[in-house]
Amino acid sequence: MTVVSAGRRGSLLGVVDRHWKREGFRLRLINSHADAPAMYAETKDGFAVSLIVADKGQVHFDVLSPCVRPSAVADSASRATAPLDPEAEFIPRPNIHSDFWSGGGG
Repeated sequence: MTVVSAGRRGSLLGVVDRHWKREGFRLRLINSHADAPAMYAETKDGFAVSLIVADKGQVHFDVLSPCVRPSAVADSASRATAPLDPEAEFIPRPNIHSDFWSGGGG
């Protein structure tokens, strides 16, 4: 995961905000907290999307679907590419440096 510095978090949300607006998403809430900014939107189809910056600049992107009919879901055809160690005690933190996203102070 890429480290997003405190100085770049607002820029990241700005890029995503502009993209979501171009795609017709309706912004529901913007939390401009300096250390943990977040934004929440809804698509034309009723999907709820969010981008949340958590501890140490770890970025979460979540999508919730509108109500749908239940259906069977097949097992994955491929193995996970980044399995979590079952003995892991802590949530993994961002550890990849980007000259742009990890810079800019913070």
